[in-house]
Amino acid sequence: MASLCSSSGDSRLTSRGLGSAIATPVSVRVESYNTGEKKCISDVRRTFCLFVTFDLLFITLLWIIELNVNGGIEKQLENEVLHYDYHASFFDIFLLAVFRFAALILAYAVCRLRHWWAIAITTAVSCAFLIAKVILSKLLSQGAFGYLLPIISFVLAWIETWLLDFKVLPQEAEDEKRFQSIMDVSERAPLMGPGPLSDGQFYSPPESVAGLFH
Repeated sequence: MASLCSSSGDSRLTSRGLGSAIATPVSVRVESYNTGEKKCISDVRRTFCLFVTFDLLFITLLWIIELNVNGGIEKQLENEVLHYDYHASFFDIFLLAVFRFAALILAYAVCRLRHWWAIAITTAVSCAFLIAKVILSKLLSQGAFGYLLPIISFVLAWIETWLLDFKVLPQEAEDEKRFQSIMDVSERAPLMGPGPLSDGQFYSPPESVAGLFH
């Protein structure tokens, strides 16, 4: 009788161990993906937003340097902002960077869009404005900053487009597909192996045990 009880106990432990071994890896992966889904923003999207912020700060820094080089910040602010002249002022390039920052942060950090239309608008507006600015204005006759600010603003706008279209959106789509596949596996896991067995399945009534000794 002792051997019968021990064999039934071993079978029960083996079945439970098998069920838990199947369920544990899936549950761990689901919990890890659920933790990732709880993040406010993905890592790759956060990197994109940081680069958009860098765009604004870099253009602002270059503009401040330009103001300081050309006669002092206060005097040049009065000339470029209060007495704005499209053909000679760099203030509109700074405003263009502010426009890109506000639109992209609102679209991809606050609203968390998963489409490229917002950055397509900001890049198209930036390119059209900068090309018209270079053709119609007199910036190229104002020294190095007349070349530097439009070119850097143009390049940064296109880097942002490349980051979103080739890094952020594809990576997030891949993560979503992987998460969905893990969820599908977790839903099918109970059907792939035996679950924990109850004690009643290995219980022998006293009469049957007694009959073994007659």
